[in-house]
Amino acid sequence: MAESKAPAEIGKLSFEEALAELEGIVKKLESGQGKLDDAIAAYERGAALKRHCEAKLREAQAKVEKIVLGPGGEPGLEGFEAE
Repeated sequence: MAESKAPAEIGKLSFEEALAELEGIVKKLESGQGKLDDAIAAYERGAALKRHCEAKLREAQAKVEKIVLGPGGEPGLEGFEAE
């Protein structure tokens, strides 16, 4: 788990990388071990990772919703612009 990454670097993580790190943070917090300040910092990072994962999922959902059937019945993509 790379908790040393700055929040701006979260945006560079793939969904899978962010989710794996978030799962590690949850396990650490659930264990109840560590200092309060460390737990707060981990919680803040976890919240940022959660937002990143949600954004990635929304983007994927929008792409899936843009899949259309072509004239021959073949699936294709309609133009999609990420926000």
